[in-house]
Amino acid sequence: MATFAYEALNAAGKPQKGTVEAASSEEAIQRIKAQGYFPTLVKEQKASKKTAAEAGGDGAAKKKKKRSGGGSMGRVSQKQLTLFTRQLSTLQDAGLPLLRSLQILEQQAKPGRMKNILGAVCEDVEGGTSLSEALAKHPRAFNRLYTKMVAAGEIGGVLDIILQRLAEFMEKAQRLKRKIVGALVYPAVVVFVAVAIVTFIMWFIIPKFQEIFADFGVPLPSITRWLINVSSWVAGNNVGQTIPGAIYILLTPFLLVVLVKLARKATPGRAFFDILTLWTPVFGTLVRKTTIARFTRTLGTLISAGVPILEAILITRDTSGNYVFEKALGKVHDSIREGESFAGPLRESKVVDAIVVNMIDVGEETGDLDAMLLKVADNYDEEVDVAVAALVSLIEPMLVVVLGGIVGTIVVAMFMPLVAMIESLQGGNAV
Repeated sequence: MATFAYEALNAAGKPQKGTVEAASSEEAIQRIKAQGYFPTLVKEQKASKKTAAEAGGDGAAKKKKKRSGGGSMGRVSQKQLTLFTRQLSTLQDAGLPLLRSLQILEQQAKPGRMKNILGAVCEDVEGGTSLSEALAKHPRAFNRLYTKMVAAGEIGGVLDIILQRLAEFMEKAQRLKRKIVGALVYPAVVVFVAVAIVTFIMWFIIPKFQEIFADFGVPLPSITRWLINVSSWVAGNNVGQTIPGAIYILLTPFLLVVLVKLARKATPGRAFFDILTLWTPVFGTLVRKTTIARFTRTLGTLISAGVPILEAILITRDTSGNYVFEKALGKVHDSIREGESFAGPLRESKVVDAIVVNMIDVGEETGDLDAMLLKVADNYDEEVDVAVAALVSLIEPMLVVVLGGIVGTIVVAMFMPLVAMIESLQGGNAV
């Protein structure tokens, strides 16, 4: 007779752990079921493995260190996490044991942080730790939203369904992010190329014209003198200037990004920039719609997974990504804790449209709050698509106008002295 350690769920869906004596794993499963439990993990306890664990064998320690060590400097991308969730959901739906599913995914993962994390998770699960607890040990890869949904799936015995919902949630979030990033790539590239070309003209072309004008002694209009002064600053030709202005032009975007990130680390700075972003014309509308789509989908997914609503709101608040919405969801949490409604404080905050508040109100009354939240998210996903298209259609003509104005200013500033020079030459020939 061998000893088998097991994890199971009782009739109330609560996890249970223990051991049972049996001749085989099949007999062990039958004995566990006879106790009124639903087994989720059954494994034979080997004496040699137990002894090695108690003795703290160097080989096991080295193996564990190897799994949790190398490649830990990188981050797990959202794409890797989404793929892992989808694959784990498929394997669980196919009926494979959880540990076997994790081992398969670890074996096929490429060397890096994700593979090391999966190795550590496999060891924890094999040692009797629940999946949600094992994942929670790696918060930089699996956030609270992820681990709480997995925990709800384990308690309810519907881990495969929860993983499927989680994968769908992450895939939709990825699609939304790709749309926004894709819409901003073209304007960013155009601006970068335009700045590079204008800098080149200022540094190399304008000084040549300046030499020509100086040789002919042509009186320069104000706009031409201004352009030459700017060119001298860009090229670093001014008296006493040690650093070319082009260096400042190139470094300014990076410095602004660093300053904004540093400012956002403090609550007042983050509040200022988030409020400013929401009030920015056109772009603020896009950010607002994107945040509404994110928080309604997150909250709806958590509630449908069985996470208690107060905890679900706190998780949604922490993952909303915007200070204004965090404050609003904090008030919603306090309202529900005191026995009041969800829609009331959300309506008072005025961070969402009236249609969102009304749909949430109806969801509370009918008991289908999760379904209503997901409908709001789907609706706002479509509105984000429209807003992205509107933003792109607005940015393109604005870029044309701005770049046209810059090029036109340079052309006018350079050709006005040329015209005066040609006229003076013609007058001299006539004489």
